[in-house]
Amino acid sequence: MSRSGTAGYDMSIIFSPQGKLYQIEYAFKAIKTGGLTSVGIRGKDCVVVATQKKIPDKLIDPKSVTSLYKLTDYIGCVQTGIVPDSKSQASRAIQECATFHHKFGYQIPPNVLAKRMADIAQLSTQHASARPLGVAMILIGIDDELGPQLYKVDPAGVYTGYKATAAGEKEQESTNFLEKKFKSNPQLSKDETIQMAISTLQSVLGADLKSSDLEIGICTMDNRRFVIMTDEDIDSQLTKLAERD
Repeated sequence: MSRSGTAGYDMSIIFSPQGKLYQIEYAFKAIKTGGLTSVGIRGKDCVVVATQKKIPDKLIDPKSVTSLYKLTDYIGCVQTGIVPDSKSQASRAIQECATFHHKFGYQIPPNVLAKRMADIAQLSTQHASARPLGVAMILIGIDDELGPQLYKVDPAGVYTGYKATAAGEKEQESTNFLEKKFKSNPQLSKDETIQMAISTLQSVLGADLKSSDLEIGICTMDNRRFVIMTDEDIDSQLTKLAERD
């Protein structure tokens, strides 16, 4: 490594003289290398995650490529970053949900799952034998007491609740866009929340997206279940967004 006084400190989970863990910083950079951008937005009575969908090869079945994962009937997430890491973390999250339900007899709340996944991710920052996961998890669900919930878990093991958040290649641009939209603290309906997620991606990517370019997952207070929207539903929202603009 070319940085003065840091030679060797980026090869393992040990602190540099500047107090940095370079492997963690590299994990955050790895999230952006996938070339995808994801957003999560919490509305008045719903919560939405949306992400780009890119098929790397024309021969691949599009149905087999996804960044959205159903963790329980009531909690879902979008994984942004290195695909194998995403699948591994999602699989572990499903296991944690099942264990909680078996042990306590009720569905795991979104904040408890976010904390558990953050605790597991943080362990990788302590052991030289473990590599931090190059993935950001944005998970959504409906809490019985708190209503719609939106959390992001990062490779360092930090989890935070959000009104709106983003991850991936255009994370900063998406965050700036959402900050402007949320200055007035809007109470978004279901359609408004979905359309804001779509317009955020379209704005930062500088392109009009089709339903085949998007994946959207939603939880509402009415249904509570995590639902992945069909292409027809996304097309309907794209039409409404175009008519509104």
